[in-house]
Amino acid sequence: MPIVNDTTEIIIVAGSNVDRDRCMPEAIRRLRRHGDIVVRSVSSCYESASVGGPEGAPDFWNTAILAETDLDPETLRSELHAIEDELGRERTDDPNAPRTIDLDIAYYGDLAKEFDDWAIPDPNTETQAHVAVPVAEIAPRWVHPVTGRTTADIANAVASLNPEVFPHMAVRLQTPYTTRAIDTDAVDGAYAPRLEDLVREQLVEIGEDPEREGLVRTPLRVAKAMDFLTSGYTTSLEDVVNDAIFDAEGASEMVVVRDVEYYSMCEHHMLPFFGKATVAYLPKGKIIGLSKIARIVDVYARRLQVQERLTNQVADAMTEILDPHGVGVVVEGKHLCMMMRGVQKQESNMVTSAMRGTFQSDGRTRSEFLELAR
Repeated sequence: MPIVNDTTEIIIVAGSNVDRDRCMPEAIRRLRRHGDIVVRSVSSCYESASVGGPEGAPDFWNTAILAETDLDPETLRSELHAIEDELGRERTDDPNAPRTIDLDIAYYGDLAKEFDDWAIPDPNTETQAHVAVPVAEIAPRWVHPVTGRTTADIANAVASLNPEVFPHMAVRLQTPYTTRAIDTDAVDGAYAPRLEDLVREQLVEIGEDPEREGLVRTPLRVAKAMDFLTSGYTTSLEDVVNDAIFDAEGASEMVVVRDVEYYSMCEHHMLPFFGKATVAYLPKGKIIGLSKIARIVDVYARRLQVQERLTNQVADAMTEILDPHGVGVVVEGKHLCMMMRGVQKQESNMVTSAMRGTFQSDGRTRSEFLELAR
């Protein structure tokens, strides 16, 4: 929900080395759903060795989040601590102890201020690579309000002084701020409180009782389903391809993957449409892992969509990552918004196509593809 009051741009840094597969995505999801915080960007998730903690402590994941808020610094810090507590953070006197999640304010606009036992900017922004590097990734031109250096300059300086410590690995969470990594129904009895409340209100509006036995857990189930069905918004091509592009100098014939099943939701009525996609390309020295083509379809299908856009997005994505001689995509779909309501035509089937490169300019190539796609 957009913030309409005067806001301040902020950078939050997150770290986790206890149950990090669950806690890092969950923390970012909770920030995104906070009523007074609007998340604009999330960095890669960097892995760094635990420094100063107990011997054998697991490595940390470290991430930076660019956001806006209308909360003052003290209130914002309290809200971040509340998220930490909800995710099982155990506070000790040891600042290097392992933790489920650590959320700190790295920058708060151009504020420079000392508080009782903390400060803005966080002193670690200029001394610790696990803070400086993720921050520079999402806001390289941000200027430190005291030293006047950009975050990019700070990161380069700090990382060069600590090559043995950080970063020895940078990863992209498959869905860095949704919940695919989370296998539990809820945390402390709630999965997505704001979304669940909205679902309850819908149930009341249509005349139902959200407290009756069959509906008590429906808001939770709907929230989980919506996270999955719209996970394409938070999955990038980089996440999906994941280095599965290979040199193939001898490959020059058309590659066709037929009958890729997909499920999507129309953006007009939020009702499902589903069907099969056929994707083809003419290699130009590069090929892609077979399963990745299906995953690319899913990236764009798992959003609020129209079939025409979905078809073009898949074609553009294939063109972007492979730079082939050409790309062809044909998508067939049945739309429940047309079958269940409106004209209620049960056998209707929509077909869309998108051609790029030689598939568009060469009639023989296009004809060969369309014949294979039937």
